[in-house]
Amino acid sequence: MFRKILNILKHWFNSFLGALVFYTIIPLPSHWPLEFNRIACWAPMVGVGLGAILGLFDEILNYLGFPLPVRSGLIVALWLKLTGGLHLDGVVDTADGLGVTDTTRRLAVMQDSVTGAFGVMAAIVVLGLKTIALSQISSDRGLIIMIAAGWGRWGQVGAIAFYPYLKPTGKGAFHKQQIKLPEDLLWGLITLLVITGVWIAFHQQKWRLGLESVIMGCILALGIGFWFYRRLGGHTGDTYGAVVEWTEALILCSLSRDLTF
Repeated sequence: MFRKILNILKHWFNSFLGALVFYTIIPLPSHWPLEFNRIACWAPMVGVGLGAILGLFDEILNYLGFPLPVRSGLIVALWLKLTGGLHLDGVVDTADGLGVTDTTRRLAVMQDSVTGAFGVMAAIVVLGLKTIALSQISSDRGLIIMIAAGWGRWGQVGAIAFYPYLKPTGKGAFHKQQIKLPEDLLWGLITLLVITGVWIAFHQQKWRLGLESVIMGCILALGIGFWFYRRLGGHTGDTYGAVVEWTEALILCSLSRDLTF
């Protein structure tokens, strides 16, 4: 029994390492065992971890005396760097596809490596919204980033789980093939609820903000995935990335109303 439990824990740990390698550029020793089965269920936890790293970086910048707007711009730049641009690339390709009036050509355009005008504009808007929203958030910045990054990736898991994959192969196809419901959705949801609950427990005067973060997180994470489904009839690896980025940006915008100067 003990060995069986140990093997299960080992499998979970190796799967989490696989998710870390797939979703970020964080280096791991080459001899560490990696498993890529069902790594999507770890995506929200990876997002929370990225948020924690970014929050720590923000505290260092604050200690060094950097003003809030500069800190925000540097945080967004590091955010992009740590993900290797994986999700922003999805924003660009999805925008280019949606910009085509001929719906039969959208997937072909999304697969094209050439970046179009719509993709460039979408990337500028997403990065701009994140930077401006963070510039208006003066307290609990690390936690807010953790929440935004976590909900963004939970929305990705929802898109994988609920909607058809539009291509027989692709960088996101194996996610759809391996997803399991409801557990893959529940792991991330429970993680985000626990983090928010701990935040409220230590800052009881901000319970309404914590509740708002959960409500807006659910609405935006699921709503954006549904919107792309309605426009395209399903999802691809690119739209999975677009769900992450747009959810992050809009959650930051939503919460900036209550965490201004």
